[in-house]
Amino acid sequence: MNNPQTNEKHLWVSWDEYHRLIERLALKVHESGWKFDMVLCLARGGVRPGDVFSRIFDVPLAILSTSSYREDKGTTQGDLDIAKYMTMTKGPLSGKILLVDDLADSGVTLIKVMQHLKENFDGVTEVRSAVIWTKGSSAFRPDYQMEELPHNPWIHQPFEDYDGLRPHQLAAWIKKGDTAQ
Repeated sequence: MNNPQTNEKHLWVSWDEYHRLIERLALKVHESGWKFDMVLCLARGGVRPGDVFSRIFDVPLAILSTSSYREDKGTTQGDLDIAKYMTMTKGPLSGKILLVDDLADSGVTLIKVMQHLKENFDGVTEVRSAVIWTKGSSAFRPDYQMEELPHNPWIHQPFEDYDGLRPHQLAAWIKKGDTAQ
């Protein structure tokens, strides 16, 4: 499928571009020389990048669910909810943490999560952040980023195709994909 034209209002990202950006971001973190003990990704947008980072750096993955884009099919930001618990396989959250998300939009989520970690996890000694995109409107500046987007476009990520897809539509969706190849 070909994406529409990218412009100042819309950034269209294919699966290949998306994966390359995550890999290049991981390389940027590696080249910085900073060593961390665990990846903490923010669900939902940070889950895919967090999984890749956890695999490449061979460190445990923790997942913290946050949500602020629920209205208008996920296009309008509302109040931020941070989950009471996080999911992880190794002990409590501690040591040096790489906080991973897909983007810093307004920056509110990352600011509040950083504050949440500081207030609730005594064993955490350092937190750095990594995102694929930082919008010009963001109040948060991550430690690592791939692209600065001064015009604040809406980022059309490849997985957003699933936002409107429902189980009863899967057979037609799969058939359409099979005939496109």
